Amino acid sequence: MTAAFKTGQHIAIIGGGPAGLMAAEILSGKGHAVTVYEAMPTVARKFLLAGKSGLNITHSEDFSRFSKRYGAANDWLSASLDAFTPDDVRAWAQGLGTETFVGSSDRVFPTVMKASPLLRAWVARLKEQGVDIFTRHRWTGFDGDRLILETPEGAKTIEADAVLLALGGASWPRLGSDAAWLPWLRDRGVGIAGFEPANCGFDVAWSAHFRERNAGAPIKSVIASVTGEDGLPGEFVISRHGIEGSLVYAHASALRDRLTETGAASLTLDLMPGRTHERLARDLARQDRKASFSNRLRKGAGLDGVKVALLRELSPPETLNDPETLARQIKALAIPLTAPRPIAEAISSAGGIRRDAVDDNFMLRALPGLFAAGEMLDWEAPTGGYLLTACFATGKSAAHGIEAWLNR
Repeated sequence: MTAAFKTGQHIAIIGGGPAGLMAAEILSGKGHAVTVYEAMPTVARKFLLAGKSGLNITHSEDFSRFSKRYGAANDWLSASLDAFTPDDVRAWAQGLGTETFVGSSDRVFPTVMKASPLLRAWVARLKEQGVDIFTRHRWTGFDGDRLILETPEGAKTIEADAVLLALGGASWPRLGSDAAWLPWLRDRGVGIAGFEPANCGFDVAWSAHFRERNAGAPIKSVIASVTGEDGLPGEFVISRHGIEGSLVYAHASALRDRLTETGAASLTLDLMPGRTHERLARDLARQDRKASFSNRLRKGAGLDGVKVALLRELSPPETLNDPETLARQIKALAIPLTAPRPIAEAISSAGGIRRDAVDDNFMLRALPGLFAAGEMLDWEAPTGGYLLTACFATGKSAAHGIEAWLNR
């Protein structure tokens, strides 16, 4: 059964997340007939869930720094980001009636701290521009050059003048990003890098005693590094499995790659950034040796609670009574990691359609007329609004690519 379309050039968008909806907005605004097919009961479910704790829509840092947050994909995404900058994201949101503000971390949020009002206004605009949105329509593969969709009414095939795939990566599969599409494209000759977790927690082989007493405890006001030269201030949380939280996510890519390449990786902490090693050693040496370890650390180093427990857990017992070595541990305590947490728990994913598999307009070289955008592509970014901005930006770029294809 072939779906009925409007007359004229028709564009099918598979996936109703930020990238797909942005492309739908651009293309429908130029007069094209656009249909969005979404597998879930509503569009942009990951967008909505992310917004429950305050939608971090973009970041306010200088654009020259912002555009370098995408690692190996910096130059690949640069044209898209230049065409849809963080300032453009804020202006777009304002055009939908959502005012934004810059938080203390320079992250940008809607003043209402929710995603739902923005999404409602966005969907309303799309419908006003003639976009048709079908939910519970899941892409299940190809039938020749046509796409097969599983729908509440049964299987359907669709044809269009151009198709955009915006199905997300492999994180949060319960919200629709399950990478089920990977074998269908790979079988058609599309180069794909395997998916890996990004912005994820890591497993640590905690002792049972430490785990039971400290799971859920935050580690605050520390500096964490992987190489010794990439130190970042912040906080994270001890979990039953290991460590998680914003400071861990900031180093997740480097930690994951080290584990893959060498089988070993550590997150190194400065537990007392405000004091030098020399001062700590001197202050610790002044403490009464008969006092308990906890009291010596509290009085000599200003440490207590979970930080003391962490030192006990990760330090050789013979180092705990030597002020010099203990000071060194406080300034560079290594947490050895065993593995990243599963990709289903990750905020985002690395991997996807490789750069060499698409042209400059994000069209698949192996499948002319079929485009891709968003987290389906092989790039990753830290949390902080970078992910969402790049999804918007690549969706917009793919839309312009589609228009160029239609007008070729």
